[in-house]
Amino acid sequence: TIFSYPADSGALYGTLGHYAAAQHPPGAKRKIWNWDLGTYLGEIDEAPETYNVIGNLNEHGLAIGETTFGGNETLAGGEGLLDYGSLIWVTLQRAKTAREAIKLFGELVAKYGYVSEGESFTIGDPNEVWVLELIGKGKFETGAIWVAVRIPDGHVSGHANQARIQRFPLNDPENCVYADDVISFAIKVGLWSADRPKEEFSFSDTYDPITFSGARQSDARVWSF
Repeated sequence: TIFSYPADSGALYGTLGHYAAAQHPPGAKRKIWNWDLGTYLGEIDEAPETYNVIGNLNEHGLAIGETTFGGNETLAGGEGLLDYGSLIWVTLQRAKTAREAIKLFGELVAKYGYVSEGESFTIGDPNEVWVLELIGKGKFETGAIWVAVRIPDGHVSGHANQARIQRFPLNDPENCVYADDVISFAIKVGLWSADRPKEEFSFSDTYDPITFSGARQSDARVWSF
């Protein structure tokens, strides 16, 4: 498996962070700093054991990248302790496989909340690659809604600042997993009608509807790939 994580911005300069593997005593805490802004967000419970992480890759061959899609503006500005960068590196310190990482993403945002815009994450290990798309719940609730889809063997995927996952299988956990309330939350906040079949639900059309700039600047880059 292989994926790339470029940032085509003249204002960004590459850094290579390192988190050393460690054992932590009961009751230990981990400080969380907003990756983009450098602001202190608070503390979360530390795991008993954390893995060695360099950049976006850990010692078990798990790698996580991202691309920001923003999404529905009413779902930004949520309360919590985790931004998208912290979510990546906390997960890399605690998970060994892509499936473990996806499960941990869901647990972390449910427990500690999510404060960033909508993100499309690439999560890969030596055996498989997944795309996980996630957006916060704004001022409605703490947490986030998300869906993750496995890239089939022998296939490629590209995503560039636009949510990619549209309709997804509701009963195929080997290839697709999602937050329990990914559809019910949309109904609750008026983004989806309860009268429509769940099988027609599209994550991207609901939470990040395509715009002209999204098609021109984001999807066009994917097609060029």
